[in-house]
Amino acid sequence: MYAIIESCGKQYKVAEGEVVFFEKLDAEEGKKVTFDNVVLVSDEKKVEVGAPYVKGVKVEGKVVSHGKGEKVLVYKYKAKKNYRRTQGHRQPYTKVEITKIRTAEAKAETAAKAEVKETSAKPKTETKKEA
Repeated sequence: MYAIIESCGKQYKVAEGEVVFFEKLDAEEGKKVTFDNVVLVSDEKKVEVGAPYVKGVKVEGKVVSHGKGEKVLVYKYKAKKNYRRTQGHRQPYTKVEITKIRTAEAKAETAAKAEVKETSAKPKTETKKEA
């Protein structure tokens, strides 16, 4: 199962267990993050495409670490004027491990299982009326 989510102004293809590098997120290391803007969800059976987002689907992940990407050099140059400038940039990122893709069907299944457990846990007492 995989999903395409929208975050930080970009779209990312994610699957359970993958590690994805997002642009800097405001979350501490070890904390859980949830992505609600799911554009597409696919499993072996079917593909759901949102308009613009798929309802009832969330992607959960755990922040592994923060860091900076590789340095990108920027040159400014004007011919015949002896003007040259060099500037470097390192884009900050957040490393996130995708833990779970929650669909509306999965929520319904877990709710049904919880309901079955509750009903089976209650002791059955039968009362007989004498006539």
